[in-house]
Amino acid sequence: MDRIPSEPLVHIDSFRMDFGATTVIRDLSFDIRQGETFGFLGSNGSGKTTTIRALLGIYIPTAGTLHIGGRPFSPEDGDRLGYLPEERGLYKKESVIDVMTYFGRLKGLSKRDATAWSLDYLDRVSLGSKAKLRLDKLSGGEQQKIQLGVTIMNKPELLILDEPTKGFDPVNRRLLMEIIDDQKKEGATVLMVTHQMEEVERLCDRVILLKNGKAEAYGTIPEVQNKYGGTMIRMTYSGTIPTSSDYEITTQERNYAELTIADHADEAIILKTLVDGGVTVRSFTTSKLSLDDIFVQVYGDENELVGV
Repeated sequence: MDRIPSEPLVHIDSFRMDFGATTVIRDLSFDIRQGETFGFLGSNGSGKTTTIRALLGIYIPTAGTLHIGGRPFSPEDGDRLGYLPEERGLYKKESVIDVMTYFGRLKGLSKRDATAWSLDYLDRVSLGSKAKLRLDKLSGGEQQKIQLGVTIMNKPELLILDEPTKGFDPVNRRLLMEIIDDQKKEGATVLMVTHQMEEVERLCDRVILLKNGKAEAYGTIPEVQNKYGGTMIRMTYSGTIPTSSDYEITTQERNYAELTIADHADEAIILKTLVDGGVTVRSFTTSKLSLDDIFVQVYGDENELVGV
């Protein structure tokens, strides 16, 4: 994956993917810069996994360019890549340490280095005492930790994580985020597919939202937030909120509401309008729309069950 430093690490241009008469990806273009964490977002069936598989040469694109480091991916580039697929795959009848050492050897490490790295990693993720257990004796979350270790043990230049926190509780999710942070500090570029929007807001420099095989939004998180209405009011109150052209009531419960502010509106005037209208306002805060709000806004009308 040798490249000119000024070029993006990942470059996708005019990508189209057909399966028979069905078009899954339509004229998709985006770049991932060296050293950034990039969020690849979309509902099930929007085309995320298809794009990754085409980028890695698993699928042959119908049209377009998909490059890593200035050229199409080839197997000899694999030692500089870490890929955690959504469908996990490990040898579950073998011991944890044997499996990790085996994959380390495949990634170019000596047996000694692969074993030493694996033992250090197992200690970090609180699995040091289970190094000699068979993988099928571990819980799903523990197996996920092993899969992640196998993915990062070669210090990849490009780290592709497809739903990395799937099956993790909050404690282990935080540990995973710390590990991803460490990979980035060591220079890795991270492409992350996830439905956990709080993770995206914390980790990602830029994002793309894919819908029906096309880019719905693309840019930094503030740029995406600005595209979808900018500012939201969150308030607790009593009374009846009057209608107004200055805002739209997007969430309303017994004593809580969220209002999306119109582009022309002023927050102070909205507060005065509410008070003058007889609303008792107990708390009133403003913030940008969260990515979770945006995700619901973009994909809330969909009911897809199968991802491609």
